[in-house]
Amino acid sequence: MKKNELKVAVIGGGSSYTPELIEGFINHYHELPVKDLYLVDIEKGRKKLEIVGGLAKRMVEKARVPINIHLTFDRQEAIKDADFVTTQIRVGLLDARARDERIPLRYNRIGQETTGAGGFAKALRTIPVILDICKDIEALAPNAFLLNFTNPAGIVTEAVIKYSNVRSIGLCNLPIGTRKQIARLCDVDVSKVEIEMVGINHLNWTTKILVDGVDITESILHKAAEASGLTMKNIPDFGWDKAFLLSLGALPCSYHRYYYMKDKMLEQQLEDLKTKGTRADVVKKVEEELFELYKDPNLAVKPPQLEQRGGAYYSEAAINLISSIYNNKKDIQTVNVRNNGTIPCLPDDASIEVNCVIDSQGARPVQITTEMTPKIRGLLQIVKAYEELTVEAAVHGDYNAGLQALTIHPLVGSIDVAKKILDDILEENREYLPQFFSN
Repeated sequence: MKKNELKVAVIGGGSSYTPELIEGFINHYHELPVKDLYLVDIEKGRKKLEIVGGLAKRMVEKARVPINIHLTFDRQEAIKDADFVTTQIRVGLLDARARDERIPLRYNRIGQETTGAGGFAKALRTIPVILDICKDIEALAPNAFLLNFTNPAGIVTEAVIKYSNVRSIGLCNLPIGTRKQIARLCDVDVSKVEIEMVGINHLNWTTKILVDGVDITESILHKAAEASGLTMKNIPDFGWDKAFLLSLGALPCSYHRYYYMKDKMLEQQLEDLKTKGTRADVVKKVEEELFELYKDPNLAVKPPQLEQRGGAYYSEAAINLISSIYNNKKDIQTVNVRNNGTIPCLPDDASIEVNCVIDSQGARPVQITTEMTPKIRGLLQIVKAYEELTVEAAVHGDYNAGLQALTIHPLVGSIDVAKKILDDILEENREYLPQFFSN
């Protein structure tokens, strides 16, 4: 029987993204009756939580929807009897992200918060905290769904799949963003666009594109080679080579530029480092401006400047997923789930990012029609092996697994460099990585 009132816990409630989520709950209240919305953070995030919480309360009051906003530092209070728990945490805050991006650049390797060595460092800090949250959910809200938006989303989802009993789904705004980009390219409403995505988080390929039921994949590949805007806010908009796209037969996601245009991307990062710092440094400035806006007692809506933060469509992705589960919609969304044979060249317990049917039981992968040719399979299997090793390193404090993970990753790929990066990551994150220093 469907509940008439819902409790939602947002772990990392002091995030600058939260107003977008609040806007989503307000706009969808007619189909998603959230009664109690708990915004949870840690003591270090007190100031941000209070600022964001104040704005959230003003937004709800202005919209005249009966959602009770609770601000708390007691995670267990927030999770107890929750129907949905969302996670949007950053262990170590933006200072840690800046280190993640700078360490690889010391060794002329790409520094990015979710991909390569930077994503590895973030995963080491994040996975133990997420699994601790899962223990609270298992004890206090065993029927709740965990919707993880925390990066690296695919690796975090895989850790939850392997080391927890929580019903979890990993979420990313990139698939929704891709559909919208294609819709703009075709000058049609996004509702007319259907896509098949195959791969893992931040390494997925759009292998089939239909508009009004007509397969226009090849046409889009021709257009994409000449188009701008087929990327995320945090990734340089380097255009795709037409011959390469046509030979691939699929549209790579934005993050593929780090793999397919490695030299160009590294050169850009090194140049940016001299002039404006890392992406984390840029985000710090954006966030400072956002929180100044959020403080304004007269502000009672999400400010448009939030779109500069890089998380566009976060609210849309999250609210669509929650609503489809609650309302048993049985629609199709692209999310991160357990493989279970969907992509035959990957382990069953791997996290994959594919189209799924969303209903009251969660997310069930749709059988893919794409043939897993070497063009996709080769890179996919290597990066998935890196993810598997990263999960083991994070959970067990396993130095050897970490060394192997970095050595095989295409963006590191050298024993000597991998070892130096790993040692730097462990030393500079020592306070967040007790699993490596307990003996």
